[in-house]
Amino acid sequence: MSDSREEIRKVFNDVAQAYDSQRRYLIPCFDDFYGTAVDLAEADQPEPSILDIGAGTGLVSALLLKKYPAASLTLIDVSDQMMAMARQRFRNAFDIEYIIDDFARHQFAKSFDIIVSSLAIHHLDEPEKKALYNKVYHTLRKPGCFINADQVLGSTAYLENLYKKDWRKKVLDSPLTQEEIGQAYERTRMDQMSTLGEQLGWLKDAGFSEVDCVYKYYNFVVMYARKLCSAPRAEHSSDRLPKQ
Repeated sequence: MSDSREEIRKVFNDVAQAYDSQRRYLIPCFDDFYGTAVDLAEADQPEPSILDIGAGTGLVSALLLKKYPAASLTLIDVSDQMMAMARQRFRNAFDIEYIIDDFARHQFAKSFDIIVSSLAIHHLDEPEKKALYNKVYHTLRKPGCFINADQVLGSTAYLENLYKKDWRKKVLDSPLTQEEIGQAYERTRMDQMSTLGEQLGWLKDAGFSEVDCVYKYYNFVVMYARKLCSAPRAEHSSDRLPKQ
């Protein structure tokens, strides 16, 4: 495991117990952010196979399990303590697999109908993001969808400063303690965010046919990418002519 990934593991191990209770204050758009991600997770069967990348305590997986009670879930995260919290959350659930590993390096042995990730991929550098998006594409079944609810870098220095200023103001106005806020600020040192435009482009390069940013609140975004059974038919100029 790389030094940077080991640092991430240690930091999130330390915060695992308090992670869920802080989410609403560290994500000002909590309900819309997670709600949009879950709404987008559509499958053509009632028992989809779902992969949660960087699953943490299983927050998103829990919301998806409410939508698809018969789903089979696979959760992967580098933090063993976060995964311990997920096991506790799903102690009465069935058909759940837990993988403690670096999701950027892990090779999955099976395919999935839906792949989701929340607030995890921004810890990867640019080459790792590109490689992960390619791996996600090839790990998805056809048809399948990938939803990435994450934070992105502002496309200009001014916008990036605007995003950070808004987030810090809302966090400072929250009930979080100064220690908790300081820890949150410290965790941002590990961020390696890329712009929204770059990532939508990388998803298209990976092979996804339909790619979009469905939700955006400052730097909190929900990206959607769909893998089709076959490539969409190219539109010809004659298709746009009015019928006689």
